[in-house]
Amino acid sequence: MTTIVLASRNNAKIAELERILNGLGVEVTGLAAFPDAPEVPETELTFEGNALLKARAIAACTGLPAVADDSGLCVDALNGMPGVLSARWSGRFGSAAPDKDRANLDLVLDQLADVGDEHRGAHFVCAAALVVPGGAEHVVEGRMRGHVIRAPRGAGGFGYDPIFVPEDDTRTNAELTAAEKDAISHRGRAFRALAALLPDALATARTL
Repeated sequence: MTTIVLASRNNAKIAELERILNGLGVEVTGLAAFPDAPEVPETELTFEGNALLKARAIAACTGLPAVADDSGLCVDALNGMPGVLSARWSGRFGSAAPDKDRANLDLVLDQLADVGDEHRGAHFVCAAALVVPGGAEHVVEGRMRGHVIRAPRGAGGFGYDPIFVPEDDTRTNAELTAAEKDAISHRGRAFRALAALLPDALATARTL
């Protein structure tokens, strides 16, 4: 069985990738299994660039196929921001605060306070990268369209989920079950697209 390293210490994200790759004959592990694995700064200006940056670094460190993703919320009225800065939107204070997710979320709500409901469209983006040492590199993208509401709802999910309502639904991402969110989310779509490429990518690497 081939081991794939997900460039994350987020157990929920690892479990999500395991569900998507179920039946492909691979084992998914996270960075907790590699104490010497680096924390790779997201210094690129695109989701694709950051995902590749992290996957390349982890593949080089572990010698194993690596998967990494970068994702964020893009708000129409904010010209596509927070975008790649979604995790750090509230600045250094927000990143150091006990609840940086809430600090980021509150800042977006403040910035949209005077924006009418008809102009609060937004979408989530996830770029997922696969890097096989000595083999292929692939990057795919998943999107989830919806709109931003005026106050958080729901206890599930993380990040901006409590203020984002996906298209064709009335619930926020934080009010969906894990299975419902997986089926339509930007990350679920990106990981499923990557899973479709995985068998050929691993087979190619074995022949090099």
